[in-house]
Amino acid sequence: MKLLLTRHGETDFNLALRYQGQSDIPLNQTGMRQAEQIAKRLSREKIDALYSSDLSRAVDTARTIAEPHQIEIVKDSRWRELSFGAWEGLSYEEMNAGWRDLVTSWYADPVRTSTPSGETLTQLAARVNSALDELKRKHKDETVLLVAHSGTIQTLLCLALGVDLKRCRQFRVSQASLTSVGFYEDNAILNLFNDVSHLQEK
Repeated sequence: MKLLLTRHGETDFNLALRYQGQSDIPLNQTGMRQAEQIAKRLSREKIDALYSSDLSRAVDTARTIAEPHQIEIVKDSRWRELSFGAWEGLSYEEMNAGWRDLVTSWYADPVRTSTPSGETLTQLAARVNSALDELKRKHKDETVLLVAHSGTIQTLLCLALGVDLKRCRQFRVSQASLTSVGFYEDNAILNLFNDVSHLQEK
């Protein structure tokens, strides 16, 4: 399976550096333009199936990509971003002001430490792994496009490449970027990572 990964376009929460998580924040004007640019990049790519997080910023990005391919979008909540619980909508400064000790613990060990009423990376990895296993079963020898979120894609890359989950933040995933992973019987190969060259076109 060839898996193409793209993060949704920009939202106002992204622009304001607010933790977005599973809050359903729509694309802003820049995000819509980014969706059009990644759609143009992928317009001649063979895509057999298109999956998306069910949050609107991912679905709207996926819908723009899907249009020239006339392909159905399969929406799945397992591809949602990490839930930040009570921290959703807050900036780092606001989080730190109210939960300084927990913020320190969470940054030190997000694999096992949960945000207030949110998820750990272990919980995110469990649902991402379940959804990824399903893709590999259903789409052997096919090209699949997934539109999701930075944390989801970072986690998927750790699972696919055998990287320790605590290192997931070392994968920088930009808005409307393109990453490509090839899955084989016993391993996965990262063929392209965080390519944003299409966003630089005028």
